Amino acid sequence: MAVRGKLEVEVDLKSSADQFYGFFRSTPHHLPNACTDVHAGEILEGEWHSEGSIRKWTFSVEGKKETFKEKIQFDDQNKIVAHVGIEGELFNFYKSYKAILQAVHKDGGPDVVKVIIEYEKLNESMPHPVNYLDVTVNMTKDIDAHLVKA
Repeated sequence: MAVRGKLEVEVDLKSSADQFYGFFRSTPHHLPNACTDVHAGEILEGEWHSEGSIRKWTFSVEGKKETFKEKIQFDDQNKIVAHVGIEGELFNFYKSYKAILQAVHKDGGPDVVKVIIEYEKLNESMPHPVNYLDVTVNMTKDIDAHLVKA
């Protein structure tokens, strides 16, 4: 029986929520330049910044190179970008996988990114995707540092 789960964490930003979300809306092809764990990206269908586009990324997880083919979703009003998994090594463990990044403005404090991983394990013995959460958190921090330098 498949097991659904959700992992969530908040990452404080040095940049702003608008800048962070804007990175994904206008320059997602710069991800390999901004993130140490992302090696390459290519657009397979649509445009880099368009809703429903299909992208393929090569990145490292625990020192191993993997690929991730995704369909991208945007919610401009709530500054949400969702990476819906289509193919990749992680599907050896998960029936479904979705990484959600929501950039949130906080009055009186640093803006944050809510990192949410929604998944369904192939069976109960499969691990929770903590390693993929860690990669996503590291990417979030790398993008933030890249935006602060720009």
